[in-house]
Amino acid sequence: MKRNLIATLALGLLLAASAHAQSAMKVNIPFDFVVNGHNMSAGEYRVETLGTARNAISIRGADKALALTLACTASEPALKSKLIFHRYGEEYFLAQVWTAGSSSGRQLPRSAAEREIASGPPAPQLVALAAMP
Repeated sequence: MKRNLIATLALGLLLAASAHAQSAMKVNIPFDFVVNGHNMSAGEYRVETLGTARNAISIRGADKALALTLACTASEPALKSKLIFHRYGEEYFLAQVWTAGSSSGRQLPRSAAEREIASGPPAPQLVALAAMP
């Protein structure tokens, strides 16, 4: 009985670690960008979802940020893990996070600064960066 309990707990920990590892990615971002109102420097970052509902993301690298996200879906599963940015001129705002093999992603709400820029003339361009293998 005790052996079964230990085996079940070990399996649960392995599954939890596996699910956690699948939600993390590394990406090299070659430009400065904004996350949740925080200015972030260009560089290599580790992006991972947090919480039991996976409704937050952590971005760690040269700078660090946390952001609450909303669920978003696509008609097809993502072929690669990637980040999507909104680009207005030379300013980039993290907009979405997608994990390979999933048709559901995470979308960041627009910050006040992005909403202000978006109300002006240059329409945003979408910039996708694939995660490192």
